[in-house]
Amino acid sequence: MIFEQEKNMTIVAPMTPAGVSAIAALRVSGSFAKRIAETLFEQKNITPRKACYGILKHPNTRKNIDSLLYIFFNGPSSFTGEDTLELFPHGNPLIVREILQAILQFPEVRLAEPGEFTKRAFLNGKLDLVQAASVGDVIHSTSMAALENAKRLLSGQFSKHVQELAKSVLSFSALLELDVDFAEEEADPDFAGWENRLIEIKEKISVFHSRFKNAAAVNRLPLAVVYGAPNAGKSSLINALLEEERLLVSNVAGTTRDFVEVRLVLPGGEIRLVDTAGIGNTPVSELDALSMEKSKAILAEADLKIHLVDPAEGKVNASENELLVYSKSDVLKIENELCVSSKTREGLDELRNLLNEKLYAEKELPAEDFWITSERERLCLEEALGGVERALELLQTNPAVELLAFEIQIVRRALLSITGEISSEDVLQSIFSDFCIGK
Repeated sequence: MIFEQEKNMTIVAPMTPAGVSAIAALRVSGSFAKRIAETLFEQKNITPRKACYGILKHPNTRKNIDSLLYIFFNGPSSFTGEDTLELFPHGNPLIVREILQAILQFPEVRLAEPGEFTKRAFLNGKLDLVQAASVGDVIHSTSMAALENAKRLLSGQFSKHVQELAKSVLSFSALLELDVDFAEEEADPDFAGWENRLIEIKEKISVFHSRFKNAAAVNRLPLAVVYGAPNAGKSSLINALLEEERLLVSNVAGTTRDFVEVRLVLPGGEIRLVDTAGIGNTPVSELDALSMEKSKAILAEADLKIHLVDPAEGKVNASENELLVYSKSDVLKIENELCVSSKTREGLDELRNLLNEKLYAEKELPAEDFWITSERERLCLEEALGGVERALELLQTNPAVELLAFEIQIVRRALLSITGEISSEDVLQSIFSDFCIGK
């Protein structure tokens, strides 16, 4: 079979993205990994799980490619459960490419497909399907709460609950099957006791289903928009928060004509921070009017509006759902208000904390809690709920043991599909195809 042929191939791919860096990383996984290590480094009897330093040589020309650290892991004590070689060369893309091409000289080796390392870890029993999918969430989470949630899923927190529930359903299913086998010899079963067990199972499944959060919504970056009159110091404030001169700044009012978006990292995660053109009482030109309209349009989308005011204008009243901030505190301060200075950095830490509190504080996870973001897992839970609800309805209308047993089997299969104990190749391909090559 093609699947068996593919499984027997050793795979290789970079684990780090393309680009210049101090160190890069490549992974080789499969039964040929040890032979590759011995050939590339001209060393026999490599000690597993020990960092080694050596000169990597081309397998054919014996040309020195790079001096680097490498670690060999013998299966099943590796991420994939297979013999694995991890290489850490210098992060020059030319070196990475040359090493990759050298390894691909071995006929037993091919380039890994997206997510194939994690897929092999699943197929070899190192991870279940929930944990495997959460590897991608760990990589792509944009907030600390989402990252913490992904790590909890990767640790098996959700999987453990699902497995315990599946065991409970199996126990109930066995009881039903027993009644089916001995229906003519036994008295009528205790339907009241069955109903209580089904209600308990339904409540547990409903709790998990209620924890579903759309992945796009979870990882959507909050939008904070800085607005105010021309020359209030909006661009200077954003540069100060970023700690770099990202935006053009001048003493001429109206320097910013279009809104400019940057990313700001807060303790809770990244946010989209937008600098807007100044909004005055009346536009002084057609271009000024167009700039003000675009500023108002992006403000309408904001999760948080930051109204920056020049203290020379005096104290103003804050509008609803906005954060009022006074700039240029090194020149003039407004008592009992949040005042900042882009020059002295006064008030910037307080402003950062307020932004984090308003945009991320409510998203922090309680201890031992988690949510699920997989649409596949949500559908499995809904299928399980449907089976339980049909079984409860049967108890009220037609408590035939054979029909009840059939519905409970559906519930159990739906739960086992969550962790991948029951899965198809199409499902696996759908999950792992969204991964990057090196995972």
